[in-house]
Amino acid sequence: MAEQPFSVITGAYGFTGKYIARGLLAKGESVVTLTGNPGRPNEFGNRVKTRPLRFDDPGELESSLRGAHVLYNSYWVRFDYGERTFSRAVENTRVLIGAAERAGVKRIVHISITNPSLDSPLPYFRGKALLEQTIKNSGLEYAILRPAVIFGLEDILINNIAFFLRKFPLFAVPGNGEYELQPIFVDDLARLAVDAASAPNSFVADAVGPERFRFNDLVAAIARSVGSRTTIIHAPATLVLGALRVLGSFLGDVILTRDEVSGLLANLLISADPPSGTTRLTDWLRENAATVGLRYSSEVQRHYK
Repeated sequence: MAEQPFSVITGAYGFTGKYIARGLLAKGESVVTLTGNPGRPNEFGNRVKTRPLRFDDPGELESSLRGAHVLYNSYWVRFDYGERTFSRAVENTRVLIGAAERAGVKRIVHISITNPSLDSPLPYFRGKALLEQTIKNSGLEYAILRPAVIFGLEDILINNIAFFLRKFPLFAVPGNGEYELQPIFVDDLARLAVDAASAPNSFVADAVGPERFRFNDLVAAIARSVGSRTTIIHAPATLVLGALRVLGSFLGDVILTRDEVSGLLANLLISADPPSGTTRLTDWLRENAATVGLRYSSEVQRHYK
Protein backbone atom coordinates (compact mmCIF):
# COMPACT_ATOMS: atom_id res chain seq x y z
CA MET A 1 0.00 0.00 0.00
CA ALA A 2 1.34 3.43 -0.92
CA GLU A 3 2.25 5.73 1.94
CA GLN A 4 -0.35 8.41 2.63
CA PRO A 5 0.73 12.00 1.89
CA PHE A 6 2.35 13.71 4.82
CA SER A 7 3.75 17.09 5.82
CA VAL A 8 7.42 17.74 6.53
CA ILE A 9 8.67 20.34 9.01
CA THR A 10 12.26 21.41 9.47
CA GLY A 11 12.82 21.50 13.22
CA ALA A 12 9.53 20.32 14.71
CA TYR A 13 11.31 20.05 18.07
CA GLY A 14 12.28 23.73 18.02
CA PHE A 15 10.25 26.87 18.66
CA THR A 16 8.16 27.77 15.59
CA GLY A 17 8.27 24.25 14.13
CA LYS A 18 6.80 22.75 17.29
CA TYR A 19 3.70 24.93 17.07
CA ILE A 20 3.24 24.16 13.38
CA ALA A 21 3.49 20.45 14.20
CA ARG A 22 0.84 20.82 16.90
CA GLY A 23 -1.49 22.49 14.41
CA LEU A 24 -1.00 19.79 11.80
CA LEU A 25 -1.48 16.95 14.28
CA ALA A 26 -4.66 18.62 15.54
CA LYS A 27 -5.96 18.40 11.96
CA GLY A 28 -5.16 14.71 11.85
CA GLU A 29 -2.24 15.06 9.43
CA SER A 30 0.80 12.80 9.34
CA VAL A 31 3.96 14.72 10.19
CA VAL A 32 7.64 14.10 9.56
CA THR A 33 10.39 16.33 10.90
CA LEU A 34 13.83 16.84 9.42
CA THR A 35 16.21 17.61 12.26
CA GLY A 36 19.89 17.82 12.96
CA ASN A 37 19.20 17.07 16.65
CA PRO A 38 17.27 13.77 16.71
CA GLY A 39 17.93 13.28 20.43
CA ARG A 40 16.39 16.58 21.40
CA PRO A 41 13.52 16.25 23.91
CA ASN A 42 10.11 16.53 22.27
CA GLU A 43 6.48 16.28 23.23
CA PHE A 44 5.32 14.26 20.24
CA GLY A 45 6.74 10.79 20.81
CA ASN A 46 5.99 8.55 17.84
CA ARG A 47 3.31 10.90 16.51
CA VAL A 48 6.04 12.72 14.56
CA LYS A 49 8.51 10.67 12.54
CA THR A 50 12.11 11.85 12.63
CA ARG A 51 14.44 11.90 9.65
CA PRO A 52 17.91 13.47 9.43
CA LEU A 53 18.38 16.98 8.07
CA ARG A 54 21.44 16.20 5.96
CA PHE A 55 22.33 19.19 3.81
CA ASP A 56 25.53 17.38 2.84
CA ASP A 57 23.52 14.53 1.29
CA PRO A 58 20.93 15.92 -1.17
CA GLY A 59 19.95 12.39 -2.19
CA GLU A 60 18.99 11.49 1.37
CA LEU A 61 17.06 14.73 1.70
CA GLU A 62 15.19 13.95 -1.50
CA SER A 63 14.36 10.47 -0.21
CA SER A 64 13.11 11.89 3.10
CA LEU A 65 10.86 14.35 1.26
CA ARG A 66 9.42 11.93 -1.30
CA GLY A 67 5.69 11.51 -0.66
CA ALA A 68 5.33 14.80 1.19
CA HIS A 69 2.75 17.25 -0.12
CA VAL A 70 3.91 20.28 1.91
CA LEU A 71 7.29 21.33 3.30
CA TYR A 72 7.23 23.81 6.19
CA ASN A 73 10.62 25.46 6.44
CA SER A 74 11.71 27.46 9.49
CA TYR A 75 15.41 26.59 9.26
CA TRP A 76 17.72 29.59 9.60
CA VAL A 77 20.46 31.02 11.82
CA ARG A 78 20.23 34.15 13.96
CA PHE A 79 23.89 35.07 13.62
CA ASP A 80 27.20 33.71 12.37
CA TYR A 81 28.71 31.26 14.86
CA GLY A 82 31.61 29.08 13.85
CA GLU A 83 30.74 27.26 10.63
CA ARG A 84 27.06 28.13 10.99
CA THR A 85 26.93 31.30 8.94
CA PHE A 86 24.29 33.17 6.98
CA SER A 87 25.95 32.22 3.68
CA ARG A 88 25.97 28.56 4.71
CA ALA A 89 22.31 28.80 5.76
CA VAL A 90 21.41 30.20 2.33
CA GLU A 91 23.35 27.42 0.63
CA ASN A 92 21.78 24.75 2.85
CA THR A 93 18.27 26.02 2.25
CA ARG A 94 18.82 26.02 -1.50
CA VAL A 95 19.87 22.38 -1.23
CA LEU A 96 16.65 21.68 0.67
CA ILE A 97 14.51 23.49 -1.91
CA GLY A 98 16.15 21.57 -4.73
CA ALA A 99 15.58 18.26 -2.95
CA ALA A 100 11.91 19.18 -2.44
CA GLU A 101 11.51 19.90 -6.16
CA ARG A 102 13.06 16.59 -7.18
CA ALA A 103 11.00 14.71 -4.59
CA GLY A 104 7.76 16.04 -6.05
CA VAL A 105 6.73 18.16 -3.05
CA LYS A 106 3.81 20.29 -4.15
CA ARG A 107 4.16 23.34 -1.90
CA ILE A 108 6.59 25.02 0.46
CA VAL A 109 5.51 27.21 3.39
CA HIS A 110 8.58 29.25 4.19
CA ILE A 111 9.20 31.46 7.24
CA SER A 112 11.02 34.62 6.17
CA ILE A 113 11.30 38.07 7.82
CA THR A 114 9.65 41.46 7.40
CA ASN A 115 11.33 43.79 4.91
CA PRO A 116 13.91 41.47 3.34
CA SER A 117 15.98 43.06 0.59
CA LEU A 118 18.58 41.88 -1.88
CA ASP A 119 20.30 45.23 -1.38
CA SER A 120 20.32 45.09 2.42
CA PRO A 121 23.70 45.57 4.12
CA LEU A 122 22.44 43.21 6.84
CA PRO A 123 23.15 39.53 6.04
CA TYR A 124 20.01 38.33 7.86
CA PHE A 125 17.65 40.38 5.70
CA ARG A 126 19.69 39.92 2.51
CA GLY A 127 19.87 36.15 3.02
CA LYS A 128 16.11 35.92 3.54
CA ALA A 129 15.58 37.90 0.32
CA LEU A 130 17.89 35.56 -1.60
CA LEU A 131 15.90 32.56 -0.42
CA GLU A 132 12.58 34.16 -1.31
CA GLN A 133 13.98 34.70 -4.80
CA THR A 134 15.10 31.05 -4.99
CA ILE A 135 11.66 29.83 -3.95
CA LYS A 136 9.87 32.06 -6.45
CA ASN A 137 12.14 30.76 -9.21
CA SER A 138 11.62 27.13 -8.24
CA GLY A 139 8.91 24.84 -9.53
CA LEU A 140 7.18 24.74 -6.15
CA GLU A 141 3.96 26.42 -5.18
CA TYR A 142 4.80 28.62 -2.24
CA ALA A 143 3.53 30.59 0.71
CA ILE A 144 6.13 32.92 2.17
CA LEU A 145 5.28 34.32 5.60
CA ARG A 146 7.22 37.31 6.90
CA PRO A 147 7.06 37.61 10.70
CA ALA A 148 8.80 40.43 12.55
CA VAL A 149 9.38 39.26 16.15
CA ILE A 150 7.82 36.00 17.34
CA PHE A 151 6.81 35.70 20.99
CA GLY A 152 5.71 32.76 23.10
CA LEU A 153 6.74 30.73 26.13
CA GLU A 154 9.97 29.58 24.48
CA ASP A 155 10.97 32.79 22.71
CA ILE A 156 14.31 34.45 23.34
CA LEU A 157 13.90 38.22 22.87
CA ILE A 158 10.86 38.91 25.08
CA ASN A 159 11.94 36.35 27.66
CA ASN A 160 15.44 37.75 27.99
CA ILE A 161 14.29 41.35 28.19
CA ALA A 162 12.09 40.21 31.09
CA PHE A 163 15.02 38.32 32.62
CA PHE A 164 17.27 41.39 32.62
CA LEU A 165 14.45 43.54 33.97
CA ARG A 166 14.00 41.05 36.82
CA LYS A 167 17.68 40.56 37.67
CA PHE A 168 19.61 43.78 36.98
CA PRO A 169 19.38 47.27 38.49
CA LEU A 170 19.85 48.98 35.10
CA PHE A 171 18.46 48.24 31.66
CA ALA A 172 20.05 50.13 28.77
CA VAL A 173 17.99 50.81 25.66
CA PRO A 174 20.13 51.27 22.53
CA GLY A 175 19.70 54.75 21.07
CA ASN A 176 16.52 56.71 21.63
CA GLY A 177 14.22 53.67 21.73
CA GLU A 178 11.74 55.26 19.35
CA TYR A 179 12.17 52.57 16.67
CA GLU A 180 9.29 50.13 16.38
CA LEU A 181 8.53 46.42 16.21
CA GLN A 182 5.37 44.41 15.71
CA PRO A 183 5.46 41.03 17.50
CA ILE A 184 3.30 38.06 16.50
CA PHE A 185 2.31 35.23 18.83
CA VAL A 186 3.85 31.91 17.81
CA ASP A 187 0.43 30.18 17.85
CA ASP A 188 -0.90 32.79 15.43
CA LEU A 189 2.08 32.32 13.11
CA ALA A 190 1.64 28.54 13.22
CA ARG A 191 -2.05 28.91 12.33
CA LEU A 192 -1.15 31.11 9.37
CA ALA A 193 1.43 28.56 8.24
CA VAL A 194 -0.97 25.61 8.48
CA ASP A 195 -3.71 27.55 6.66
CA ALA A 196 -1.24 28.62 3.96
CA ALA A 197 -0.80 25.02 2.84
CA SER A 198 -4.30 24.98 1.33
CA ALA A 199 -4.29 28.48 -0.16
CA PRO A 200 -5.32 28.43 -3.84
CA ASN A 201 -2.30 30.39 -5.11
CA SER A 202 1.28 31.17 -4.25
CA PHE A 203 1.67 34.29 -2.14
CA VAL A 204 3.94 36.38 0.06
CA ALA A 205 2.48 37.99 3.19
CA ASP A 206 3.70 39.78 6.29
CA ALA A 207 2.80 38.05 9.55
CA VAL A 208 2.53 40.56 12.38
CA GLY A 209 0.44 40.98 15.50
CA PRO A 210 -2.22 43.57 16.35
CA GLU A 211 0.08 45.74 18.50
CA ARG A 212 2.89 47.94 17.24
CA PHE A 213 5.35 49.13 19.89
CA ARG A 214 8.06 51.68 20.13
CA PHE A 215 10.94 49.81 21.77
CA ASN A 216 10.67 52.11 24.79
CA ASP A 217 7.02 51.13 25.23
CA LEU A 218 7.76 47.43 24.76
CA VAL A 219 10.37 47.47 27.51
CA ALA A 220 8.03 49.44 29.78
CA ALA A 221 5.21 46.95 29.17
CA ILE A 222 7.44 43.99 30.01
CA ALA A 223 8.74 45.79 33.12
CA ARG A 224 5.18 46.39 34.35
CA SER A 225 4.21 42.79 33.74
CA VAL A 226 7.04 41.37 35.87
CA GLY A 227 6.89 44.09 38.54
CA SER A 228 10.39 45.32 37.72
CA ARG A 229 11.93 48.23 39.60
CA THR A 230 14.90 48.36 37.24
CA THR A 231 16.01 51.80 36.10
CA ILE A 232 15.67 52.07 32.33
CA ILE A 233 18.24 54.31 30.67
CA HIS A 234 19.26 55.18 27.12
CA ALA A 235 22.79 54.78 25.80
CA PRO A 236 24.56 54.81 22.44
CA ALA A 237 24.08 51.53 20.60
CA THR A 238 27.83 50.89 20.48
CA LEU A 239 28.07 51.22 24.26
CA VAL A 240 25.11 48.89 24.82
CA LEU A 241 26.57 46.30 22.43
CA GLY A 242 29.93 46.45 24.20
CA ALA A 243 28.30 45.86 27.58
CA LEU A 244 26.24 42.98 26.19
CA ARG A 245 29.35 41.34 24.72
CA VAL A 246 30.93 41.33 28.17
CA LEU A 247 27.76 40.01 29.78
CA GLY A 248 27.39 37.43 27.00
CA SER A 249 30.85 36.07 27.75
CA PHE A 250 29.67 35.26 31.28
CA LEU A 251 26.41 33.76 30.05
CA GLY A 252 28.08 31.82 27.23
CA ASP A 253 25.80 33.42 24.68
CA VAL A 254 25.46 36.11 22.02
CA ILE A 255 22.77 38.33 23.52
CA LEU A 256 22.34 40.85 20.72
CA THR A 257 24.32 41.55 17.56
CA ARG A 258 25.27 44.78 15.83
CA ASP A 259 23.18 43.73 12.81
CA GLU A 260 20.13 43.09 14.99
CA VAL A 261 20.41 46.55 16.52
CA SER A 262 20.85 48.03 13.04
CA GLY A 263 17.68 46.26 11.89
CA LEU A 264 15.77 47.65 14.85
CA LEU A 265 17.08 51.18 14.33
CA ALA A 266 16.11 50.97 10.65
CA ASN A 267 12.51 49.98 11.58
CA LEU A 268 12.72 46.70 9.65
CA LEU A 269 10.58 44.78 12.17
CA ILE A 270 7.28 46.43 11.32
CA SER A 271 4.78 46.11 8.50
CA ALA A 272 2.54 48.45 6.54
CA ASP A 273 0.05 45.61 6.07
CA PRO A 274 -2.97 44.95 8.32
CA PRO A 275 -2.14 42.60 11.21
CA SER A 276 -2.68 38.91 10.55
CA GLY A 277 -2.20 37.79 14.15
CA THR A 278 -4.90 38.32 16.77
CA THR A 279 -3.10 37.77 20.09
CA ARG A 280 -2.02 40.92 21.89
CA LEU A 281 1.41 40.78 23.50
CA THR A 282 0.20 42.92 26.41
CA ASP A 283 -2.55 40.37 27.16
CA TRP A 284 -0.08 37.50 26.88
CA LEU A 285 2.36 39.24 29.22
CA ARG A 286 -0.37 39.72 31.80
CA GLU A 287 -1.35 36.04 31.61
CA ASN A 288 2.27 34.82 31.81
CA ALA A 289 3.72 37.42 34.18
CA ALA A 290 4.59 34.81 36.81
CA THR A 291 6.88 32.83 34.51
CA VAL A 292 8.25 35.02 31.73
CA GLY A 293 11.90 35.89 32.28
CA LEU A 294 12.48 33.64 35.27
CA ARG A 295 15.41 32.00 33.47
CA TYR A 296 17.77 33.22 30.80
CA SER A 297 17.29 31.61 27.36
CA SER A 298 20.56 30.99 25.53
CA GLU A 299 20.51 31.08 21.73
CA VAL A 300 23.93 29.39 21.60
CA GLN A 301 22.88 26.52 23.85
CA ARG A 302 19.58 26.07 22.05
CA HIS A 303 20.70 26.18 18.43
CA TYR A 304 24.49 26.11 18.16
CA LYS A 305 25.53 23.30 20.50
